[in-house]
Amino acid sequence: MNKAELIHAAAEKAGLSKKDTEAVINAALDAIVESLAKEDKVQLVGFGAFEVKRRAERTGRNPQTLEPVSIPASKVPVFKPGKPFKDAVNK
Repeated sequence: MNKAELIHAAAEKAGLSKKDTEAVINAALDAIVESLAKEDKVQLVGFGAFEVKRRAERTGRNPQTLEPVSIPASKVPVFKPGKPFKDAVNK
């Protein structure tokens, strides 16, 4: 499912126009991104939690030359699904 299909499905379930639904979904996604940029955790009870994890600097290998390459430290967004979400997927 892509974003357009998500908007269509949500609009039908909520009984809203696609335009209004698109605005709500975009606003929600923007709010999640802004919170994660500030390294705040976003927890949606029954769905899951978005948070930022830090990756330490590590050594990798260039696959063509097999030379060791330093991979710098970084921050990555992660999603942890909640139990009801996991249960719904596994039934």
